[in-house]
Amino acid sequence: MEASIIKIGNSKGLRLSKTILEKYQIKDKVELILEKGQIILRPVDTPRKDWEEKFKAMAESKDDELLISDILEDDTFEEWN
Repeated sequence: MEASIIKIGNSKGLRLSKTILEKYQIKDKVELILEKGQIILRPVDTPRKDWEEKFKAMAESKDDELLISDILEDDTFEEWN
């Protein structure tokens, strides 16, 4: 496939068709990987998407208790003195 480089303000860019954007699930950002004379575009995944809502739901359902204590019984803080 061939694509033209177009002028965007003082820069230049590459326009991707709606079909390509949908097929490769490209939303707002891509990662550029420069490798062996190639430029690879990879969709940026948002791994922490919706975490805030999930944490709120956990707190509301009282499912946000610590599974282990912040301080273990055998911890000593003498070395910090």
